[in-house]
Amino acid sequence: MNLSLLILLPLLTAVAVLLVRNAKQVKVAALAGATAQFVLAFVLLFAYYKERATGNAAQMLFEQRYNWFPSWHISFHLGVDGISVAMILLTAFVVIAGVLVSWNVTKMTKEFYFLLILLSLGAYGFFISLDLFILFFFLEIAVIPKYLLIGIWGSGKKEYAANKLALMLMGGSALVLVGLLGVYFSNSAQSFDLLQLSQLNIPIQTQMICFPLLFVGFGVFTALFPLHTWVPDGHSSAPTAGSMFLAGISMKLGGYGCLRVATYIMPEGAKEYATIIIVLSVIAILYGAFATMMQKDLKYINAYSSVSHCGFVLLGIGMLTKTSMTGAVMQMVSHGLMTALFFAVIGMIYERTHTRQVSEMSGLLKRMPFIITVLFIVGLCSLGLPGLSGFVAEMTVFMGSWQHPDAFRRVATILACLSIVVTAVYILRAVTKTAMGPLTAGFEELKDATWNEKLAALILIAGIIAIGVAPFWLNDLVSPGAEVIMQKLSR
Repeated sequence: MNLSLLILLPLLTAVAVLLVRNAKQVKVAALAGATAQFVLAFVLLFAYYKERATGNAAQMLFEQRYNWFPSWHISFHLGVDGISVAMILLTAFVVIAGVLVSWNVTKMTKEFYFLLILLSLGAYGFFISLDLFILFFFLEIAVIPKYLLIGIWGSGKKEYAANKLALMLMGGSALVLVGLLGVYFSNSAQSFDLLQLSQLNIPIQTQMICFPLLFVGFGVFTALFPLHTWVPDGHSSAPTAGSMFLAGISMKLGGYGCLRVATYIMPEGAKEYATIIIVLSVIAILYGAFATMMQKDLKYINAYSSVSHCGFVLLGIGMLTKTSMTGAVMQMVSHGLMTALFFAVIGMIYERTHTRQVSEMSGLLKRMPFIITVLFIVGLCSLGLPGLSGFVAEMTVFMGSWQHPDAFRRVATILACLSIVVTAVYILRAVTKTAMGPLTAGFEELKDATWNEKLAALILIAGIIAIGVAPFWLNDLVSPGAEVIMQKLSR
Protein backbone atom coordinates (compact mmCIF):
# COMPACT_ATOMS: atom_id res chain seq x y z
CA MET A 1 0.00 0.00 0.00
CA ASN A 2 1.49 3.30 -1.10
CA LEU A 3 0.52 5.93 1.46
CA SER A 4 1.56 8.72 -0.88
CA LEU A 5 -1.71 8.07 -2.72
CA LEU A 6 -3.56 9.58 0.25
CA ILE A 7 -1.81 12.85 -0.50
CA LEU A 8 -1.62 12.53 -4.27
CA LEU A 9 -5.30 11.76 -4.78
CA PRO A 10 -6.67 14.89 -3.04
CA LEU A 11 -3.99 16.94 -4.81
CA LEU A 12 -5.06 15.62 -8.21
CA THR A 13 -8.70 16.20 -7.30
CA ALA A 14 -7.96 19.80 -6.34
CA VAL A 15 -6.14 20.36 -9.64
CA ALA A 16 -9.03 18.76 -11.56
CA VAL A 17 -11.51 21.05 -9.81
CA LEU A 18 -9.50 24.09 -10.90
CA LEU A 19 -9.16 22.92 -14.50
CA VAL A 20 -12.78 22.05 -15.32
CA ARG A 21 -14.95 24.76 -16.78
CA ASN A 22 -18.47 24.84 -15.36
CA ALA A 23 -20.02 24.35 -11.93
CA LYS A 24 -21.55 20.97 -12.74
CA GLN A 25 -18.20 19.57 -13.83
CA VAL A 26 -16.61 20.99 -10.66
CA LYS A 27 -19.09 19.12 -8.51
CA VAL A 28 -18.67 15.90 -10.46
CA ALA A 29 -14.87 16.13 -10.23
CA ALA A 30 -15.01 16.83 -6.49
CA LEU A 31 -17.44 13.96 -5.88
CA ALA A 32 -15.35 11.58 -8.00
CA GLY A 33 -12.24 12.52 -6.05
CA ALA A 34 -14.01 12.20 -2.69
CA THR A 35 -15.38 8.80 -3.71
CA ALA A 36 -11.91 7.65 -4.72
CA GLN A 37 -10.59 8.80 -1.33
CA PHE A 38 -13.41 6.91 0.38
CA VAL A 39 -12.56 3.71 -1.50
CA LEU A 40 -8.83 4.17 -0.89
CA ALA A 41 -9.44 4.50 2.87
CA PHE A 42 -11.14 1.10 2.90
CA VAL A 43 -8.39 -0.39 0.73
CA LEU A 44 -5.93 0.84 3.36
CA LEU A 45 -8.05 -0.68 6.15
CA PHE A 46 -8.13 -4.13 4.54
CA ALA A 47 -4.45 -3.94 3.58
CA TYR A 48 -3.66 -3.09 7.20
CA TYR A 49 -5.69 -6.06 8.45
CA LYS A 50 -3.97 -8.33 5.93
CA GLU A 51 -0.49 -7.22 7.04
CA ARG A 52 -1.32 -7.81 10.69
CA ALA A 53 -2.84 -11.22 9.88
CA THR A 54 0.37 -12.32 8.18
CA GLY A 55 2.28 -11.62 11.41
CA ASN A 56 3.73 -8.20 10.65
CA ALA A 57 4.14 -6.78 14.17
CA ALA A 58 5.93 -3.57 13.20
CA GLN A 59 4.76 -0.52 15.07
CA MET A 60 4.05 1.35 11.83
CA LEU A 61 3.09 -0.28 8.54
CA PHE A 62 3.62 0.79 4.92
CA GLU A 63 6.49 3.10 5.90
CA GLN A 64 7.99 5.35 3.25
CA ARG A 65 10.93 7.67 3.80
CA TYR A 66 12.42 10.26 1.48
CA ASN A 67 15.12 12.67 2.59
CA TRP A 68 13.87 16.23 2.21
CA PHE A 69 16.31 18.48 4.10
CA PRO A 70 19.07 16.15 5.32
CA SER A 71 21.05 18.96 6.93
CA TRP A 72 18.05 19.69 9.18
CA HIS A 73 17.23 15.99 9.65
CA ILE A 74 13.85 16.47 7.97
CA SER A 75 12.52 13.57 5.93
CA PHE A 76 9.24 12.82 4.22
CA HIS A 77 8.50 9.88 6.51
CA LEU A 78 5.06 8.26 6.25
CA GLY A 79 3.50 5.31 8.07
CA VAL A 80 0.32 4.20 9.80
CA ASP A 81 -0.88 2.18 12.73
CA GLY A 82 -4.44 1.40 13.78
CA ILE A 83 -5.00 4.86 15.26
CA SER A 84 -3.93 6.53 12.01
CA VAL A 85 -6.13 4.22 9.94
CA ALA A 86 -9.15 5.04 12.11
CA MET A 87 -8.60 8.78 11.63
CA ILE A 88 -8.15 8.33 7.87
CA LEU A 89 -11.46 6.47 7.69
CA LEU A 90 -13.15 9.30 9.60
CA THR A 91 -11.70 11.86 7.19
CA ALA A 92 -12.91 9.91 4.16
CA PHE A 93 -16.47 9.68 5.55
CA VAL A 94 -16.67 13.40 6.34
CA VAL A 95 -15.12 14.49 3.02
CA ILE A 96 -17.56 12.61 0.80
CA ALA A 97 -20.52 13.70 2.95
CA GLY A 98 -19.33 17.32 2.89
CA VAL A 99 -19.04 17.31 -0.90
CA LEU A 100 -22.56 15.88 -1.26
CA VAL A 101 -24.13 18.33 1.17
CA SER A 102 -22.55 21.25 -0.73
CA TRP A 103 -24.16 20.28 -4.03
CA ASN A 104 -26.29 23.44 -4.13
CA VAL A 105 -23.43 25.90 -3.58
CA THR A 106 -23.50 28.46 -6.37
CA LYS A 107 -21.15 31.19 -5.13
CA MET A 108 -17.59 30.67 -6.43
CA THR A 109 -18.23 26.95 -6.75
CA LYS A 110 -14.79 26.07 -8.07
CA GLU A 111 -12.96 27.86 -5.27
CA PHE A 112 -15.29 26.40 -2.63
CA TYR A 113 -14.66 22.79 -3.62
CA PHE A 114 -10.95 23.45 -4.08
CA LEU A 115 -10.68 24.59 -0.46
CA LEU A 116 -12.67 21.59 0.79
CA ILE A 117 -10.34 19.20 -1.02
CA LEU A 118 -7.27 21.13 0.17
CA LEU A 119 -8.50 20.72 3.75
CA SER A 120 -8.79 16.96 3.25
CA LEU A 121 -5.25 16.87 1.83
CA GLY A 122 -3.91 18.52 4.97
CA ALA A 123 -5.80 16.09 7.20
CA TYR A 124 -4.60 12.96 5.36
CA GLY A 125 -1.02 14.20 5.36
CA PHE A 126 -1.21 15.01 9.07
CA PHE A 127 -2.47 11.56 10.05
CA ILE A 128 0.17 9.63 8.08
CA SER A 129 3.22 11.81 8.85
CA LEU A 130 5.92 10.33 11.08
CA ASP A 131 8.26 13.30 10.76
CA LEU A 132 7.09 16.02 13.12
CA PHE A 133 8.14 18.86 10.84
CA ILE A 134 6.10 17.37 7.98
CA LEU A 135 3.24 16.78 10.41
CA PHE A 136 3.35 20.47 11.35
CA PHE A 137 3.46 21.39 7.67
CA PHE A 138 0.24 19.50 6.97
CA LEU A 139 -1.36 20.94 10.12
CA GLU A 140 -0.86 24.41 8.67
CA ILE A 141 -2.22 23.36 5.28
CA ALA A 142 -5.38 22.26 7.08
CA VAL A 143 -5.71 25.68 8.76
CA ILE A 144 -5.64 27.88 5.64
CA PRO A 145 -8.93 26.76 4.03
CA LYS A 146 -10.90 27.22 7.26
CA TYR A 147 -10.32 30.97 7.29
CA LEU A 148 -11.39 31.40 3.67
CA LEU A 149 -14.41 29.09 3.89
CA ILE A 150 -15.81 31.07 6.80
CA GLY A 151 -14.79 34.51 5.58
CA ILE A 152 -16.20 34.09 2.04
CA TRP A 153 -19.04 31.56 2.28
CA GLY A 154 -20.00 32.02 5.92
CA SER A 155 -22.96 33.83 7.47
CA GLY A 156 -23.56 36.18 10.39
CA LYS A 157 -20.43 37.77 11.81
CA LYS A 158 -18.31 35.76 9.41
CA GLU A 159 -15.33 38.15 9.24
CA TYR A 160 -15.08 38.28 13.02
CA ALA A 161 -15.44 34.49 13.31
CA ALA A 162 -12.86 33.84 10.58
CA ASN A 163 -10.32 36.21 12.11
CA LYS A 164 -10.85 34.83 15.61
CA LEU A 165 -10.46 31.25 14.41
CA ALA A 166 -7.34 32.05 12.40
CA LEU A 167 -5.67 33.99 15.21
CA MET A 168 -6.35 31.36 17.86
CA LEU A 169 -5.30 28.45 15.66
CA MET A 170 -2.17 30.35 14.61
CA GLY A 171 -1.44 30.87 18.30
CA GLY A 172 -1.84 27.15 18.89
CA SER A 173 0.40 26.41 15.90
CA ALA A 174 3.05 28.75 17.28
CA LEU A 175 3.07 26.84 20.58
CA VAL A 176 3.35 23.55 18.68
CA LEU A 177 6.27 24.85 16.62
CA VAL A 178 8.14 26.13 19.70
CA GLY A 179 7.56 22.81 21.44
CA LEU A 180 8.80 20.83 18.43
CA LEU A 181 11.91 22.98 18.12
CA GLY A 182 12.54 22.58 21.84
CA VAL A 183 12.45 18.79 21.51
CA TYR A 184 14.57 18.96 18.35
CA PHE A 185 17.40 20.99 19.86
CA SER A 186 17.34 19.26 23.24
CA ASN A 187 18.25 15.76 22.03
CA SER A 188 21.61 14.66 20.76
CA ALA A 189 20.15 13.15 17.60
CA GLN A 190 18.54 16.44 16.64
CA SER A 191 15.75 14.63 14.84
CA PHE A 192 12.15 15.38 13.96
CA ASP A 193 11.42 11.68 13.41
CA LEU A 194 8.63 10.51 15.71
CA LEU A 195 9.88 6.93 16.02
CA GLN A 196 13.45 8.04 16.76
CA LEU A 197 12.30 10.54 19.35
CA SER A 198 10.17 7.89 21.04
CA GLN A 199 13.30 5.83 21.66
CA LEU A 200 15.14 8.67 23.38
CA ASN A 201 15.04 9.49 27.06
CA ILE A 202 14.27 13.17 26.71
CA PRO A 203 15.44 14.99 29.88
CA ILE A 204 12.66 15.58 32.38
CA GLN A 205 13.47 19.30 32.43
CA THR A 206 12.85 19.46 28.69
CA GLN A 207 9.64 17.50 29.00
CA MET A 208 8.34 19.82 31.72
CA ILE A 209 8.74 22.76 29.34
CA CYS A 210 7.94 21.24 25.94
CA PHE A 211 5.03 18.98 26.92
CA PRO A 212 2.67 21.82 27.93
CA LEU A 213 3.67 23.77 24.81
CA LEU A 214 2.76 20.85 22.57
CA PHE A 215 -0.32 19.74 24.50
CA VAL A 216 -1.78 23.23 24.80
CA GLY A 217 -0.88 24.04 21.20
CA PHE A 218 -2.65 20.98 19.88
CA GLY A 219 -5.32 21.45 22.53
CA VAL A 220 -6.37 24.76 20.99
CA PHE A 221 -7.44 22.80 17.91
CA THR A 222 -9.53 20.41 19.98
CA ALA A 223 -11.27 22.99 22.20
CA LEU A 224 -9.10 22.71 25.31
CA PHE A 225 -10.68 24.85 28.03
CA PRO A 226 -10.34 27.86 28.26
CA LEU A 227 -8.95 28.16 24.71
CA HIS A 228 -12.16 26.90 23.14
CA THR A 229 -13.83 30.23 22.41
CA TRP A 230 -13.19 30.07 18.65
CA VAL A 231 -15.38 26.97 18.38
CA PRO A 232 -18.90 28.45 18.80
CA ASP A 233 -18.19 31.48 16.61
CA GLY A 234 -16.36 29.49 13.95
CA HIS A 235 -18.97 26.75 13.68
CA SER A 236 -21.95 29.08 13.73
CA SER A 237 -20.59 31.27 10.93
CA ALA A 238 -19.13 28.57 8.69
CA PRO A 239 -21.03 27.18 5.69
CA THR A 240 -22.52 23.72 6.26
CA ALA A 241 -19.62 21.75 4.79
CA GLY A 242 -17.18 24.07 6.55
CA SER A 243 -18.80 23.29 9.91
CA MET A 244 -18.72 19.58 9.08
CA PHE A 245 -15.01 19.72 8.27
CA LEU A 246 -14.17 21.96 11.25
CA ALA A 247 -15.86 19.74 13.83
CA GLY A 248 -15.54 16.40 12.08
CA ILE A 249 -11.90 16.60 10.98
CA SER A 250 -10.04 19.71 12.11
CA MET A 251 -10.80 19.39 15.82
CA LYS A 252 -9.51 15.80 15.63
CA LEU A 253 -6.10 16.99 14.46
CA GLY A 254 -5.58 18.46 17.91
CA GLY A 255 -6.66 15.35 19.80
CA TYR A 256 -4.44 13.19 17.60
CA GLY A 257 -1.49 15.53 18.18
CA CYS A 258 -2.01 15.52 21.95
CA LEU A 259 -1.94 11.73 21.97
CA ARG A 260 0.50 10.83 19.21
CA VAL A 261 3.05 13.59 19.71
CA ALA A 262 2.92 15.14 23.19
CA THR A 263 1.98 12.09 25.27
CA TYR A 264 3.94 9.54 23.27
CA ILE A 265 7.35 11.20 23.05
CA MET A 266 7.20 12.89 26.47
CA PRO A 267 5.58 10.37 28.84
CA GLU A 268 7.07 11.88 31.99
CA GLY A 269 5.63 15.25 31.09
CA ALA A 270 2.25 13.60 30.53
CA LYS A 271 2.37 12.05 34.00
CA GLU A 272 3.37 15.33 35.63
CA TYR A 273 0.60 17.35 33.96
CA ALA A 274 -2.09 14.64 34.03
CA THR A 275 -3.93 16.21 36.96
CA ILE A 276 -4.20 19.58 35.19
CA ILE A 277 -5.37 17.90 31.98
CA ILE A 278 -8.08 16.00 33.85
CA VAL A 279 -9.32 19.12 35.65
CA LEU A 280 -9.48 21.16 32.44
CA SER A 281 -11.19 18.28 30.63
CA VAL A 282 -13.89 17.90 33.27
CA ILE A 283 -14.48 21.66 33.26
CA ALA A 284 -14.83 21.58 29.46
CA ILE A 285 -17.27 18.66 29.63
CA LEU A 286 -19.51 20.29 32.23
CA TYR A 287 -19.15 23.85 30.97
CA GLY A 288 -19.90 22.80 27.41
CA ALA A 289 -22.97 20.85 28.50
CA PHE A 290 -24.45 23.61 30.67
CA ALA A 291 -23.59 26.33 28.13
CA THR A 292 -25.40 24.32 25.46
CA MET A 293 -28.56 24.38 27.57
CA MET A 294 -28.63 28.17 27.23
CA GLN A 295 -28.44 28.19 23.43
CA LYS A 296 -31.41 28.77 21.13
CA ASP A 297 -29.59 28.48 17.79
CA LEU A 298 -29.16 24.92 16.47
CA LYS A 299 -25.61 25.59 15.28
CA TYR A 300 -24.60 27.06 18.63
CA ILE A 301 -26.17 24.03 20.33
CA ASN A 302 -23.98 21.70 18.31
CA ALA A 303 -20.91 23.93 18.67
CA TYR A 304 -21.03 24.11 22.48
CA SER A 305 -21.93 20.43 22.56
CA SER A 306 -18.70 19.79 20.62
CA VAL A 307 -16.71 21.52 23.36
CA SER A 308 -18.24 19.10 25.85
CA HIS A 309 -17.75 16.00 23.71
CA CYS A 310 -14.14 16.87 22.85
CA GLY A 311 -13.56 17.14 26.59
CA PHE A 312 -14.02 13.36 26.70
CA VAL A 313 -11.15 13.00 24.24
CA LEU A 314 -8.79 14.98 26.45
CA LEU A 315 -10.08 13.24 29.58
CA GLY A 316 -9.29 9.85 28.05
CA ILE A 317 -5.78 11.00 27.18
CA GLY A 318 -5.22 12.56 30.62
CA MET A 319 -6.24 9.40 32.47
CA LEU A 320 -3.25 7.59 30.90
CA THR A 321 -4.71 4.07 30.76
CA LYS A 322 -4.87 1.87 27.70
CA THR A 323 -8.66 1.68 27.83
CA SER A 324 -9.14 5.42 28.30
CA MET A 325 -6.79 6.27 25.43
CA THR A 326 -8.53 3.72 23.22
CA GLY A 327 -11.79 5.40 24.22
CA ALA A 328 -10.33 8.81 23.38
CA VAL A 329 -9.61 7.71 19.80
CA MET A 330 -13.03 6.05 19.51
CA GLN A 331 -14.59 9.29 20.76
CA MET A 332 -12.70 11.25 18.11
CA VAL A 333 -14.09 8.99 15.38
CA SER A 334 -17.58 8.89 16.88
CA HIS A 335 -17.79 12.63 17.45
CA GLY A 336 -16.39 13.35 14.00
CA LEU A 337 -19.16 11.33 12.35
CA MET A 338 -21.87 12.54 14.72
CA THR A 339 -21.13 16.24 14.64
CA ALA A 340 -20.63 16.23 10.86
CA LEU A 341 -24.07 14.67 10.50
CA PHE A 342 -25.57 17.12 13.01
CA PHE A 343 -24.22 20.13 11.09
CA ALA A 344 -25.38 18.60 7.81
CA VAL A 345 -28.93 18.25 9.14
CA ILE A 346 -28.88 21.78 10.56
CA GLY A 347 -27.79 23.03 7.14
CA MET A 348 -30.65 21.18 5.46
CA ILE A 349 -33.16 22.69 7.89
CA TYR A 350 -31.74 26.20 7.54
CA GLU A 351 -31.73 26.02 3.73
CA ARG A 352 -35.48 25.38 3.82
CA THR A 353 -36.70 27.40 6.81
CA HIS A 354 -34.07 30.20 6.71
CA THR A 355 -33.81 30.07 10.50
CA ARG A 356 -31.80 28.14 13.06
CA GLN A 357 -33.73 29.40 16.08
CA VAL A 358 -35.42 26.51 17.88
CA SER A 359 -38.23 28.80 19.07
CA GLU A 360 -39.17 29.64 15.47
CA MET A 361 -39.67 26.03 14.34
CA SER A 362 -42.13 23.28 15.18
CA GLY A 363 -43.88 20.39 13.50
CA LEU A 364 -41.18 19.91 10.86
CA LEU A 365 -41.57 16.13 10.99
CA LYS A 366 -44.80 16.56 9.01
CA ARG A 367 -43.05 18.17 6.04
CA MET A 368 -39.50 16.77 6.25
CA PRO A 369 -39.74 13.22 7.61
CA PHE A 370 -36.32 12.08 6.39
CA ILE A 371 -34.41 15.13 7.62
CA ILE A 372 -36.08 15.13 11.03
CA THR A 373 -35.61 11.37 11.41
CA VAL A 374 -31.90 11.91 10.86
CA LEU A 375 -32.04 14.74 13.42
CA PHE A 376 -33.52 12.29 15.94
CA ILE A 377 -30.81 9.70 15.20
CA VAL A 378 -27.92 12.13 15.59
CA GLY A 379 -29.50 13.64 18.70
CA LEU A 380 -29.80 10.23 20.31
CA CYS A 381 -26.20 9.48 19.34
CA SER A 382 -25.10 12.71 21.00
CA LEU A 383 -26.80 11.86 24.29
CA GLY A 384 -25.23 8.39 24.29
CA LEU A 385 -28.04 6.01 23.34
CA PRO A 386 -26.84 2.36 23.28
CA GLY A 387 -26.56 1.01 19.77
CA LEU A 388 -25.00 4.21 18.46
CA SER A 389 -21.35 5.27 18.43
CA GLY A 390 -21.62 7.92 21.16
CA PHE A 391 -22.48 5.35 23.82
CA VAL A 392 -19.60 3.03 22.93
CA ALA A 393 -16.96 5.77 22.83
CA GLU A 394 -17.99 7.54 26.03
CA MET A 395 -18.40 4.30 27.97
CA THR A 396 -14.91 3.21 26.93
CA VAL A 397 -13.50 6.51 28.24
CA PHE A 398 -15.44 6.11 31.51
CA MET A 399 -14.28 2.51 31.99
CA GLY A 400 -10.66 3.46 31.39
CA SER A 401 -10.95 6.43 33.74
CA TRP A 402 -12.51 4.32 36.50
CA GLN A 403 -9.55 1.92 36.44
CA HIS A 404 -7.64 4.35 38.62
CA PRO A 405 -8.34 3.56 42.29
CA ASP A 406 -7.57 7.06 43.62
CA ALA A 407 -10.43 9.30 44.71
CA PHE A 408 -9.51 12.24 42.50
CA ARG A 409 -9.84 10.33 39.24
CA ARG A 410 -12.96 8.51 40.43
CA VAL A 411 -14.62 11.84 41.27
CA ALA A 412 -13.55 13.30 37.91
CA THR A 413 -15.11 10.30 36.16
CA ILE A 414 -18.38 10.70 38.06
CA LEU A 415 -18.54 14.42 37.25
CA ALA A 416 -17.95 13.68 33.58
CA CYS A 417 -20.72 11.07 33.65
CA LEU A 418 -23.15 13.65 35.01
CA SER A 419 -22.89 15.59 31.77
CA ILE A 420 -24.85 12.83 30.05
CA VAL A 421 -27.98 13.90 31.93
CA VAL A 422 -27.50 17.53 30.90
CA THR A 423 -26.88 16.43 27.30
CA ALA A 424 -30.14 14.49 27.30
CA VAL A 425 -32.02 17.59 28.48
CA TYR A 426 -30.82 19.99 25.78
CA ILE A 427 -30.90 17.43 22.96
CA LEU A 428 -34.41 16.17 23.67
CA ARG A 429 -35.70 19.70 24.22
CA ALA A 430 -34.27 21.03 20.94
CA VAL A 431 -35.20 18.01 18.82
CA THR A 432 -38.72 17.71 20.25
CA LYS A 433 -39.45 21.41 19.81
CA THR A 434 -38.23 21.35 16.22
CA ALA A 435 -39.96 18.14 15.15
CA MET A 436 -43.20 17.94 17.13
CA GLY A 437 -46.23 20.13 17.64
CA PRO A 438 -48.21 22.17 15.12
CA LEU A 439 -46.46 23.11 11.91
CA THR A 440 -45.12 26.66 11.97
CA ALA A 441 -47.04 29.02 9.69
CA GLY A 442 -45.30 29.50 6.36
CA PHE A 443 -43.63 26.07 6.39
CA GLU A 444 -46.45 24.25 4.57
CA GLU A 445 -44.51 23.96 1.28
CA LEU A 446 -41.18 22.78 2.66
CA LYS A 447 -39.51 19.96 0.75
CA ASP A 448 -37.73 16.95 2.21
CA ALA A 449 -34.12 15.94 1.54
CA THR A 450 -32.78 15.67 -2.01
CA TRP A 451 -30.83 12.66 -3.30
CA ASN A 452 -27.45 14.12 -2.44
CA GLU A 453 -28.53 15.06 1.09
CA LYS A 454 -29.98 11.61 1.69
CA LEU A 455 -26.81 9.93 0.45
CA ALA A 456 -24.59 12.13 2.65
CA ALA A 457 -26.72 11.41 5.72
CA LEU A 458 -26.87 7.67 5.07
CA ILE A 459 -23.07 7.44 4.69
CA LEU A 460 -22.52 9.10 8.08
CA ILE A 461 -25.31 7.10 9.75
CA ALA A 462 -23.70 3.90 8.45
CA GLY A 463 -20.47 4.83 10.23
CA ILE A 464 -22.30 5.69 13.46
CA ILE A 465 -24.22 2.39 13.49
CA ALA A 466 -21.14 0.35 12.48
CA ILE A 467 -19.40 1.56 15.64
CA GLY A 468 -22.47 1.44 17.88
CA VAL A 469 -23.66 -2.06 16.98
CA ALA A 470 -20.29 -3.75 16.39
CA PRO A 471 -17.62 -1.69 18.17
CA PHE A 472 -15.01 -4.41 18.49
CA TRP A 473 -13.54 -3.85 15.03
CA LEU A 474 -12.68 -0.27 15.96
CA ASN A 475 -11.50 -1.24 19.44
CA ASP A 476 -9.24 -3.95 18.01
CA LEU A 477 -7.94 -1.53 15.39
CA VAL A 478 -7.02 1.17 17.90
CA SER A 479 -5.92 -0.85 20.96
CA PRO A 480 -2.46 -1.92 19.71
CA GLY A 481 -1.51 1.71 19.12
CA ALA A 482 -2.72 2.64 22.60
CA GLU A 483 -0.70 -0.28 24.00
CA VAL A 484 2.49 1.10 22.40
CA ILE A 485 1.91 4.44 24.10
CA MET A 486 1.22 2.68 27.41
CA GLN A 487 4.50 0.79 27.14
CA LYS A 488 6.28 4.10 26.77
CA LEU A 489 4.42 5.50 29.80
CA SER A 490 5.26 2.46 31.97
CA ARG A 491 9.03 2.62 31.47
